[in-house]
Amino acid sequence: MKQIFDLVGRALREGGETVLGLKELGTHACYLIYGVLEPGGEPRVLKPGDGHEEIVLAVSGTIQVQGPEGSLTLQPGQAIYLQGAETWQAIAAGPAEARYVAAGGHSPGQEHSH
Repeated sequence: MKQIFDLVGRALREGGETVLGLKELGTHACYLIYGVLEPGGEPRVLKPGDGHEEIVLAVSGTIQVQGPEGSLTLQPGQAIYLQGAETWQAIAAGPAEARYVAAGGHSPGQEHSH
């Protein structure tokens, strides 16, 4: 039977972000990150890491991201694509919390164990 993963509850218990990946799924093929950004909170680093790629999708609220290419504002339903050591910082840009998901995996030819 399929397992249900409560990522919202986990993210709130784990300081605002949780990763669904190897530990639960038993595979390095993919992972999913769920994050909650509080207004006025500390910036959250968005960085896939060497050999990884991620698509970061705004789910709710407004997310301001700052990185090597400047500043971008993501509205719900908008996404950015990140690769490797590319590093961005995200904050909730509005008066309410913002939520995002990041779906990632290994870059082609970069399969490895962690």
